[in-house]
Amino acid sequence: MILNVKYNNHPEDSKYYDTKTLRERYLIERVFEPDQITFTYSHHDRIIAGGVMPIHSALSLPVSKDLGTAYFLERREMGVINIGGAGWIKLDGKSIPMAERDGLYVGRGIQSVEFGSNDPKQPAKYYVNSAPAHQSYPSTHIPFTKANPNKLGSPKTLNERTIYQYVHPAVCKSCQLVMGMTILSEGSAWNTMISHTHERRMEVYFYFNMAEDTRVFHFMGQPEETRHLIIQNEQGVISPSWSIHSGVGTSDYTFIWGMCGENQTFDDMDFVAMDQIR
Repeated sequence: MILNVKYNNHPEDSKYYDTKTLRERYLIERVFEPDQITFTYSHHDRIIAGGVMPIHSALSLPVSKDLGTAYFLERREMGVINIGGAGWIKLDGKSIPMAERDGLYVGRGIQSVEFGSNDPKQPAKYYVNSAPAHQSYPSTHIPFTKANPNKLGSPKTLNERTIYQYVHPAVCKSCQLVMGMTILSEGSAWNTMISHTHERRMEVYFYFNMAEDTRVFHFMGQPEETRHLIIQNEQGVISPSWSIHSGVGTSDYTFIWGMCGENQTFDDMDFVAMDQIR
């Protein structure tokens, strides 16, 4: 397993970051590597985000001294969404089929997690979020058809989209992790507008389904002191609780969002009027 660590920081510090430093602090440049588990450990609420891409052999969550536990999920829970080909995940030896866009919630206490692909020519690509957990909830397979859809936005404001809630109280129980996927409607380019923060939760965005020459301009920072990151296909970005988080693409794209923090209330947002944004 590759485990990159990114430390917490004060919002006042970010005002003075140049582009290189901003990307080092917040951008997750490599999410998927062939036959590898590639995770980023962020000290913002201790979320872990990354990818598992088994091609020629199965991959198992290892014991990591960085977590200080006997096994990966001893004191953690995990959400998974497969954005690649068909595959399977074994939880303590029990195999669960994972089609494209299938999700899986894995509760605290599962000791063995193994990821596999059905076809090495079309490997599964498992995007993972993991957060600390205070108790165990049942692991739950979430096919795309069982994800809870929530339509938002409009064509007039270029942000018509459907939010599919996977790890969410409407679908399954979890301690603090909330996770889902947003698909923009044709002709829409903006996501997550109206702009907002939520001081009680941090978030990680993962952008994918993008053409090679497509980019997303991800806007972040305090509302009165914004910055931006230019995101390529299959890259992620850490969004602290004090930061806005919205993007606009040069073409269509999809993104997965994951949150952890004080609550799981989806509409617990502090909206920011356009005349406040700088």
